[in-house]
Amino acid sequence: MTAAPPRPTPRPRSDFTWFSAIQTRWSDNDQYGHINNVVYYSYFDTVVNAFLIAEAGLVPVTGPWMGLVVDTRCSYFAPASYPEPLEAGLAFSEAGRSSQRYEIGIFAKGGETTLAHGHFVHVYVDADSRRPIPLPESLTAAIQRAR
Repeated sequence: MTAAPPRPTPRPRSDFTWFSAIQTRWSDNDQYGHINNVVYYSYFDTVVNAFLIAEAGLVPVTGPWMGLVVDTRCSYFAPASYPEPLEAGLAFSEAGRSSQRYEIGIFAKGGETTLAHGHFVHVYVDADSRRPIPLPESLTAAIQRAR
């Protein structure tokens, strides 16, 4: 019998190296008065794409390459609610020939530990063929600068 993996715990701000502000919206709250768990995945997508656009030269819709999510996970530790401003932090781990794993932490503005954290794995593909390509040079350079 294998042991259960350790239970996730909040991560410190120091685990993350690139940050972006997130303004919550009224529609983010659920019937319990806090940000719905599925909304955190949209925050993940938002911060990763903000990094790709601002730092790695991603051109949405018309660019030559894109990242497709092939794996994701999120663990939750403390609630947030609209209109609370949040921050998302990125860390960069496990790169493959055509894939990159992004660690994402969601913080209360100025918070020191994650309210939630998880990961996205993108496989980078040619925008026309949707076939995997090596990580774009602009992406690898952006990750190096952000580490």
